[in-house]
Amino acid sequence: MKKTFETTTHMRIGNNMNKIIVATFAVVLLGCRAGGNDPGLEYAPNMYHAVPYEPLAQIKDKDAGNWVSSLEDGKGEYYSSNPYNPYEMNMRMPPANSVPRTAGGYLPYRIPKDSLEYAARTLKSPLDSTAAITEEGKLLYVRFCQHCHGESGQGDGPVGVALAGVPAYNSALVKDKPEGHIFHVITMGKGRMGAHASIVSPEERWKIVRYVEQLQKK
Repeated sequence: MKKTFETTTHMRIGNNMNKIIVATFAVVLLGCRAGGNDPGLEYAPNMYHAVPYEPLAQIKDKDAGNWVSSLEDGKGEYYSSNPYNPYEMNMRMPPANSVPRTAGGYLPYRIPKDSLEYAARTLKSPLDSTAAITEEGKLLYVRFCQHCHGESGQGDGPVGVALAGVPAYNSALVKDKPEGHIFHVITMGKGRMGAHASIVSPEERWKIVRYVEQLQKK
């Protein structure tokens, strides 16, 4: 009789616990429901309903993502256009006649490839000829130039030997070329040498120029 009583008590306790668990789960689900100014119990809601606009994404369909949206603004979750900018663009148009500058203050290089003589005559390096600048230029030269021009600038790098005809920096053809000429050739390329503007920043190019000037004197 005692065992029967204990079994019945355990069953009642178990049933009550199940009811409590179900009720708690139901409350949690109801609490997650959002509406109007009530965000519900969303975890980090700004991750789901981001205020900032993605500059490189533009979904103009206001119904896109309606099936997952819990907001009441009439727009889908995936709508990502800025109605306050022209053409609903997310990126702002730069001011008229403005140009971008790099972190070092360098303006975009505008001298055309076929204007080498003009570049040689007008371009001047913004960097001093200090030992530190020259040493940094050497490191960049080893990385980007040595495979063609060789360790000492004699045109005897492994690629330069294979191509044949890469002039030495201290040769009569090259030794008197000014800094503007060297910078323009690194930037735009010349002959079989390709342009390096996409992989070497303007400041790095001027550092390489400083080191090449040392090789011209050897």
